[in-house]
Amino acid sequence: MNFLESSNRWSDGYAAVVIGASAGGTAPLSAILQALPANYSLPVIVVQHLHPQQEGPAIFYKSKCCQINLKEAAEKEALLAGWVYFAPPNYHLLVEDDRSFALSVDPKVNYSRPSIDVLFESASEVYGALLVGVVLSGANDDGANGLKAIQERGGLAVVQDPASAEMPYMPQAALAVVQADYTLLPEQIGALLCKIGEHARKV
Repeated sequence: MNFLESSNRWSDGYAAVVIGASAGGTAPLSAILQALPANYSLPVIVVQHLHPQQEGPAIFYKSKCCQINLKEAAEKEALLAGWVYFAPPNYHLLVEDDRSFALSVDPKVNYSRPSIDVLFESASEVYGALLVGVVLSGANDDGANGLKAIQERGGLAVVQDPASAEMPYMPQAALAVVQADYTLLPEQIGALLCKIGEHARKV
């Protein structure tokens, strides 16, 4: 069976994608973003744990490796299809009820700001069953509870195969609390998101 057909929870009409990455997450994230077309039909929101001195999204901007548009999320900015939004360094990134962004300097969650859980949980409250959550390589358990919240509200839970992760702890932590709809290699996650985008354009 094709991995794209392996979940019985597949649904048309997803409205947004959230991705969490930490240590070892740049390479799988790059593989996923390179797979997305310029006219991708959903907004994609990324929290990546970085040291304040790290370039973060600038790595992707400078390499020009992606067809899809990339930017840092801004306060009160409306989410648009065809864009990848990165959480700014040292800010939590949340999705508001009107599908715009809010930035917060509240205390760290799971020793992190931005926190994957904060993004995932706020986005799941707004999008419910129309949200796709993706957890990639990392060295802590941030994202596990957020992915659980996404799945509990009917959204799709996707986890990088720990065997393919430079730092498998974060995907393992997610799999410990969520029965993932898909556990995939980064290239397969990119293909899955493309398929989701194709279906989203039909609804």
